[in-house]
Amino acid sequence: MTNINLKGKTVFVTGGMGFIGANTILELLRSVEPIHIVSVDSRTDYYDVSLKDWRLEQIREEAKQHPDSTFEFFLGDISDRELIEGIFNKYHPDIVVNLAAQAGVRYSIENPDSYIQSNMIGFYNLLEACRHSYDNGQKGVDHFVYASSSSVYGSNKKVPYSTDDRVDNPVSLYAATKKSNELMAHAYSKLYDIPSTGLRFFTVYGPAGRPDMAYYGFTDKLIKGEKIQIFNYGNCKRDFTYIDDIVHGVKLVMEKAPERKKGEDGLPIPPYAVYNIGNNQPENLLDFVDILQQELVRAEVLPNDFDFESHKELVPMQPGDVPITFADTEPLERDFGFKPSTSLREGLKRFAEWYRQNYKL
Repeated sequence: MTNINLKGKTVFVTGGMGFIGANTILELLRSVEPIHIVSVDSRTDYYDVSLKDWRLEQIREEAKQHPDSTFEFFLGDISDRELIEGIFNKYHPDIVVNLAAQAGVRYSIENPDSYIQSNMIGFYNLLEACRHSYDNGQKGVDHFVYASSSSVYGSNKKVPYSTDDRVDNPVSLYAATKKSNELMAHAYSKLYDIPSTGLRFFTVYGPAGRPDMAYYGFTDKLIKGEKIQIFNYGNCKRDFTYIDDIVHGVKLVMEKAPERKKGEDGLPIPPYAVYNIGNNQPENLLDFVDILQQELVRAEVLPNDFDFESHKELVPMQPGDVPITFADTEPLERDFGFKPSTSLREGLKRFAEWYRQNYKL
């Protein structure tokens, strides 16, 4: 591992209006000074853009508290090669954190084009920009960190999921694009000696999260008195990971890049790594939903006498979904000291309180 001091560095974060992207930027502004952050986001309407605008406003307010640091934001798509090249030529980022992607398993079944555009072409543009950052003897990018996904494990029967497992049987296009990202990063690490680390995220949740995630959608429906559908008749387990724990892990990884080494043939041994980043503690979906409704009642989002039983419906599994996600995070703990510290109840409590405050209930 090569240690990187983030102080004074220029960090390019894609997907800066997204859930993980925005929280990563906030954490960097709060914990590293000075730091220079450049970000881009396409602000797609995959979900309510007002939530993305809210996150960007939080970042801009935070940046004002840190006059020695800078934050620059560009509205645009990483599949726009000119935009990416322009940012690299102007800012010469030391670290690139790619958190921009078309997310969602079910959406990829209906709208495959957006996944190819962002997750494949956009990813390629970033790799090419990293490659050319070393042209003409320039120092170039120290570390390329990117979001992969637990979806790459498909319907693997072996749990917990390990990065040593074969992941050759994706059950959605989204998963296929994420596995492709890992393969592309490996090739570029090998060919151009680009230190890269992929992070397979496991079911990230928390305040101001993605509205298409179950806990957020369940809350919206329960408030309206609608029934919520719990897939696979409740026999699903998810490795729910709280956003602050995820962001802490991302920052730890940014600070340590895979070491550049030469093989016996004199060519680079790829400075490449992939890690699971999760809670290492899968929760049954029924238990999760029960804790969620308790915390929504406690936060006065739902009334005290709310009849939860009459608002849930057990239904079969959806196409592209898997019955369990469970991260083997031992390598991340070994190499970075990563250990999630937020309990499910605490995380859902914070979400419920945020929901009440921001929806003015």
